Parts: sequence; C-alpha cells; structure tokens
Amino acid sequence: MYPAEIVIPMKEELTENGFQELTTAEDVTKLMSQKGTALVMINSVCGCSAGTARPGVLLAVNNTPKKPDFITTSFAGFDIDAVKKVREYMLPYPPSSPAIALFKDGQLIHLIERHNIEGRSAQMIAENLIGAFEQYCN
Repeated sequence: MYPAEIVIPMKEELTENGFQELTTAEDVTKLMSQKGTALVMINSVCGCSAGTARPGVLLAVNNTPKKPDFITTSFAGFDIDAVKKVREYMLPYPPSSPAIALFKDGQLIHLIERHNIEGRSAQMIAENLIGAFEQYCN
C-alpha cells in the first residue's frame, strides 16, 4: 500500500474537481446499483496517470455538455477493496491502472486501459472520453 502523503495530493487533483471517492467495496456496490452513467477513474502513482490520464479525464469532464451522472475515482494501491470491487465490474478485462471506465446501470460500456493511455496525450484521452459521453450520457 502506498503512503498517504504520496497518494493524497494525487487524489486531490480529482476530488478538488468534483470527483467523488470510492474508498470501500460498499461504495462501489452502491454506485453500481444506481441507474445512470458512472465514470470511474482508477488513479495511480505512475507517470502516465499524472502526465495524461488525470489531465485527460479532467479535460473531458470540464469541456463537454454531456457528462456522466456520477464522476468518481478510486486509487490503485491505496483504496484496495474499492479497486478490487471496481475491477470485478470491469471483467473480462485484466486489471489496469490507471484506467478510466464508463458504466451504465452498473454495466461496463467504455474502457480506457493503461495501454491506451501510455504514449497518448491528455487531449487524445479527453477526446476519446468526450466521444463516449456523447454516445452514452444524457
């Protein structure tokens, strides 16, 4: 598990911008039982998370009229039980962090895995997400 003093500033980059934290398996179960669309950003300490994933997801949610009903985050290597539970909803895809998942009524409908994040710009990630928001969100 990562030390809180390393993780907290990385969490705050999202939570200070309106993302709700999923810190327990119960948080995830509650989210997935609700009707509507839910964005889950699996945050990470890696460079691609800081360099493109977090900036990309922030660009997306702040620059589109269509947004998910719920915008959430959980931190790999820190929110252990929550991330484990989110990954159950992401099956059959293998664990990935960072990762950005969009769910509708608890079902995975769009996923950006680590290998789709590495080597891509924040703008490319934002455009990918905005396209998914346009397709699936009200």
